[in-house]
Amino acid sequence: MTATTQNGTPEAPRIAVRGEAHIEADPELARIGITVTARGTDRRSALDDLTRRNTHVLDLIKSYGDAIDKIATGALSITPELTKRGRGERIRTYHGRVHITAHLTDFTALGELTTRLADLDLTSVEGPWWSLRPTSPVHAQARQQAVREAVKRAREYAEALDTTLAALIDIADIGADDMATTDHAMPRGMMRAAAFAGAEPEPAPALDLEPQRQRVRAQVNARFTMHPPTL
Repeated sequence: MTATTQNGTPEAPRIAVRGEAHIEADPELARIGITVTARGTDRRSALDDLTRRNTHVLDLIKSYGDAIDKIATGALSITPELTKRGRGERIRTYHGRVHITAHLTDFTALGELTTRLADLDLTSVEGPWWSLRPTSPVHAQARQQAVREAVKRAREYAEALDTTLAALIDIADIGADDMATTDHAMPRGMMRAAAFAGAEPEPAPALDLEPQRQRVRAQVNARFTMHPPTL
């Protein structure tokens, strides 16, 4: 592209505009984080207990079948706790921890699963975090709407000068994908729960979780030439 074409000429004046789109859509996925912990007087007993609890949690999640989109296990740790008194360093107990992430597509099952997980001993649950799939057609709709808005705005500028657009120079995506964001940090309806060892409780009723609508934004820069206006 020559500098003359880029900057425009009296014979081919240039119009540079930005097109934006903002769309709200229902979420397609819900993510929850589960932290399983265990305690033991020695490293092996803590690890065995953690393994048993972790297996139970994974089996419970997998029992929901097609409602589960993906399961991932994160960091695992076995940490000694030292005594605070006495000579030398003595290990008082060991603490085990493993983090699991589950993505669900069935939001009815989400409430029941979350409650059942929170009812387990030494298990905590965080979430849900709502989102769209990366391949969701909503992202494409936002980008297309942003392009149409750019063309519409350029035509309005040309019409203000009693002329019309002549040609498209270029359209630059300035972050439609990166800016299609949701509020992961502080989701509405965020739930934090923990269950500890004790008497066997009655099964808790399933939580009624309201999905948070997702905000998708797209932006493009576009440049056109127009027919020379009569000034």
